[in-house]
This record gives sequence, structure tokens and C-alpha cells, in this order.
Amino acid sequence: MSSEEHTETGTGWPQPAGPSGPAGEPDPRPEAPDPDELSPLAPESAPQREESPVEEADRVGEGTPVDPGRAAAEASAGPAAVAPARPRVTSAGVMIAALLALLGFTLVVQLKSTSTDPTVAATRQEDLVRILYDLNSREVRLRQDIAALEESQRQLRSGEQGRQAALEEATRRADELGILAGTLPATGPGLSVRFEPGGKPISASRVLDAVQELRGAGAEAMQISGGDRATVRIIASTFFLDGENGSLVVDGRRLTGPFTITVIGDPATMRTALNIPGGVVASVAGDGGTVIVEDREAAVVSALHAPIKLEHARPVS
Repeated sequence: MSSEEHTETGTGWPQPAGPSGPAGEPDPRPEAPDPDELSPLAPESAPQREESPVEEADRVGEGTPVDPGRAAAEASAGPAAVAPARPRVTSAGVMIAALLALLGFTLVVQLKSTSTDPTVAATRQEDLVRILYDLNSREVRLRQDIAALEESQRQLRSGEQGRQAALEEATRRADELGILAGTLPATGPGLSVRFEPGGKPISASRVLDAVQELRGAGAEAMQISGGDRATVRIIASTFFLDGENGSLVVDGRRLTGPFTITVIGDPATMRTALNIPGGVVASVAGDGGTVIVEDREAAVVSALHAPIKLEHARPVS
């Protein structure tokens, strides 16, 4: 083998002789490639060309290319680094959720109990209006009492007139307490409530229900009379018992029917209390009896209750 055909490369393989001329001189041919491009140590790279505006838009529309270095870093970090962090459950969040659940349960129970209340559903519109009027009247009466007490307090603190105002206030309070205790007679607007028996006699429980409803409606003084004209003052400690032959025992005194309760108070409010659904009038009518309610412009409560004789207590001067 001649030196013109092969040259030694030092690896044991012959290297074909290039078309170049003597060593160190470039190939005189114009179409010959650059020696650097033919070097096995130089990386091959395609010639770059400028992209047209249309090609650049198409490339952008296809999505942003993935950075190879970033992808390798994510792959080396493992799935733990890529997975999103789970939200932390705190005690405040648990408490807020429990409070919201409790509030929802309370609202559901309230709505269910209101919608299934048989008393409200069965009440007529006229009865609801009377009950509302009763509540409004009671509110007005309480506001008047508050205003009177505030005026009394102002007068008691007004210097020279304080003594006279205190004396008048003490006298007024004594009269009120005497009427409530049944030791003083009273007069004023009110009602006359008459119980007439039907198939069944008027029981003590019916009369007691009437007294309680009248007290709740603002009754200030009451007395009960029998057919024999016997009269008993009704106070806080008065008791009622069923007697023989349809009679009634009030505070140990026997009364025969029919029975009449004379009461002082606001007539409209007390009439409303007696005529509510399921009240005294309806209960007595269910037993076959009748309740006759009449207004009185000047009802007189003249029966007196004997004062209790005190054994140990003494007034403090």
C-alpha cells in the first residue's frame, strides 16, 4: 500500500486520502467543505435560518416548548416534589364547622315545630287579632306603670316637695295593697261573668281557670257570689273545692249555683282572655253549660277578706 492512497491515523485504521493538496493547505476546489465541519470532534449542527412571521406565530400557537433542564430537574426530584401540598385542618376550622352545623340543625327544628303547631294552625284570624290586642293592651299598661314610677321617683328627689310626695306615694301604695289583699273595697270598670250549669254542674276547676285567666288579663279585684247571695272576696290565697249537689266551697264557705264573678279591670282585654280557643267559655260550653259575660262601667267589689292575725311578725317603724 502506497502513501498516496492511505495515511496512518495512529489507531490502526487507514484514513483515506482527502482531495486536499499538500498538508496544511486548503482544498482549492470552491465547493469543498470546511475542514472544521469534517472534523470528528466538532458537533454537527444544522444551519440556522430566520423564521418568517407566519412560522413564528404557528410555533407560539402550538404552546411554549418545555425547558429540557427544568424537566430533568423535576424528574430527578421525584413525585413528592411535584404533588401539591394538602390543606391543613386547624382547630378553628373544626369549631366553625361545628357551629354552622349546630345553627343549621336549630333552624330546621324551629321551622319544623312552627309549621306543625296545631294550636296556631287551628286558631281563627279573629282569635289571633284578639290575642294580639290583649298583648298590646298589656304592653301599654306596663308602660304606664313605668312612667308613673319614674314620675314618683322624680318627685321624691325634688327637695322640699319630697316629703309630701313621699306621703302621698305611701298612701297610694297602701290603698293598692289593701285592694290586692282584699281588706279594702274597690270600684271601677270591669265585667260580670255568670256561670250557668247545663248537663254537668260547674266544677271548681272551671271557676279556678276563669280566675287565672282574668288575673292574667290584668284583673285588679274580684269577688264571687252564689245563688243564695253569699259573696267571697277572691285574693291570691283563695281556694276552690267541689261541694255537694253542684255547690262550690270557696275559702271554706259554701256557695250554691249559679255563680257570678265580679271583676275590675280592662273589659275588652278580660273578655278576650275568656273567649280564646280552648278557654273557659269553650270548656264550659263543652260540658253543656253557659258563660254570660257582661260589661260593667262601675263594677263594685265590696266583699272583704278578713286580715290574717299575725303571731310573730311586727311592723317596723
